[in-house]
Amino acid sequence: MSGGEALLNPNFFKLCELLKPHKISVVLLTTGLSVRKHAYDIIKYVDELIVSLDGDEHLHDQIRNIPQAFRKMKEGLDFIRFLKPDFKITARTVIHRMNYQKWPDIVQTARSIGIQQISFLPADVSSHAFNRQMAWETPRQNEVLIQEGELPELIKMVNKVVIISRRHPGLVAESDEKLYNIYRYYAAFYGLNPFPFKKCNAPWVSTVIEADGSVKPCFFHESMGNIRDKSLNDILNTPEAIAFRKILKTGQNETCARCVCSLNLPPSTRLN
Repeated sequence: MSGGEALLNPNFFKLCELLKPHKISVVLLTTGLSVRKHAYDIIKYVDELIVSLDGDEHLHDQIRNIPQAFRKMKEGLDFIRFLKPDFKITARTVIHRMNYQKWPDIVQTARSIGIQQISFLPADVSSHAFNRQMAWETPRQNEVLIQEGELPELIKMVNKVVIISRRHPGLVAESDEKLYNIYRYYAAFYGLNPFPFKKCNAPWVSTVIEADGSVKPCFFHESMGNIRDKSLNDILNTPEAIAFRKILKTGQNETCARCVCSLNLPPSTRLN
């Protein structure tokens, strides 16, 4: 469950309550601001918490533009662990122009607040994903897009994070190769290399349902229908949806090429 902020939806836990009897695992991606307030329901209905971590305390508050955002998040996580010490809490960080120089510090910050694992991805600056009405225009892109002259500093940061990752196995979710792909992603905007290839089968093994009912093969491709008009099963099996999956080649599709994340479940994966 992601957003925006899923915890702002007054029906969030009602939805979780409907899913639980079907043994559907619920993973909540949150800013962490209201985790303390909803801690008891999170323990009851959510299986894993992923918090968005933008930097150390000062930088996190600055990027969020919310006073004491970091403190509120930490207090919420501490309370969750007090209630259930083995509750799974991980973090996710978007690396962009405002925080790439603090990348090694972000890893250390995650350790200091008891995060079990942290993952990284580059900023999506060119799609309509995540409820944007339109793709960002150039001024907004330049706020987050690491500039060409900053790439040498970026590769230094990647090297430092790789060293930290090797010292603390399991702390950083990505392999060394995937960490370097974040550099390659930004370098691709300046024609220095192709966008990194991502082995992804998301459109064939998953689906995204937006708050307005729109159904998408993944966050980045266009809607295939709306569950307010048809059942999910009907939408996924329309001739158009089937044709989309048959002809899609992720290595040749422009949306896939610029995608900042991927999902690749092996055929043997068992989903509960």
